[in-house]
Amino acid sequence: MADLLGSILSSMEKPPTIGEEEKKKAKKQREQLEKLQAQEKAAKSKFRKRIVDEVNKFINDSSRTRHKFEAMDKMARTIVHDVVEVAGLTSFSFGEDENDRYVMLFKKEFAPSDEELEAYRRGEEWDPNKAEEIKRLKEAQVEEASSSQVSQKVVPMSNYKDKYKHLIGDTSAKAAAQITTANKAYGFVPSENKRDQRSIEEVQNQIRAKKRQKTDDPTAEATQSSSNEEQ
Repeated sequence: MADLLGSILSSMEKPPTIGEEEKKKAKKQREQLEKLQAQEKAAKSKFRKRIVDEVNKFINDSSRTRHKFEAMDKMARTIVHDVVEVAGLTSFSFGEDENDRYVMLFKKEFAPSDEELEAYRRGEEWDPNKAEEIKRLKEAQVEEASSSQVSQKVVPMSNYKDKYKHLIGDTSAKAAAQITTANKAYGFVPSENKRDQRSIEEVQNQIRAKKRQKTDDPTAEATQSSSNEEQ
C-alpha cells in the first residue's frame, strides 16, 4: 500500500514555484504589448497611406487650392503635417479644442493671407469677397481720419500774449522787432576778407625778414620788450 501511494505521488507533476509563475505572467504581458504595438504600427501605416492618396489627389486637381481634413488627434495631425511637408505643400492646424482641431493644407502658389488665417483661427469660413469689402471699408476709414486730422486747425487753450502781457506789454515786442538793427561793432566782414590770402612762401619770407630786422636792430627788440612790460 505504501509503495502504491509513493508511486502515485512520484508520478504527479510538482506544483509550479512562485518564480515560474511570475515568468509566465511577464511573458504573456510582453506578448500582448508586442501585439498591440504591431496593431498600432499597422494602423498608422494604413492611415498614412490614406493621407498620401488624399494629398496626391488634391495636388493633381488643378481646380482646388486648399483642402480641409476632418478633426483628428495630435498623432494623426503629426502624420498629416509630415506627408504634406514631403509633398511640398503648406499646412496649418486650426481649432481651439484639442479634439476638434483639424489640418488644412494649401498649395504654395496659393498661400493664405494673414486675414484668411485669422478667420480660420476664429472658427469662421473664409469669404474672399467679404474680406475685400471689409478691407476697402477700413482703407476708406483710415483715409477719412487722416484727412480730418490734416484739415483740423489746432487752437491753443490760451493766448500767450495775454499771459505775458505784464512782461512784454502790448506793443513792445513788435516795436523791438521793427527797430532792431545790426551791431556794427561786430562788423559785416565778408568771409573772403577774413581769409589769409598770402601763400606759404610769402608768410615764410615775412617771418625771416622780421627775424633779420631784430638781429640788425637790437633797439627795436628792447623797445618791444619794454612795451610788453608796461602792458
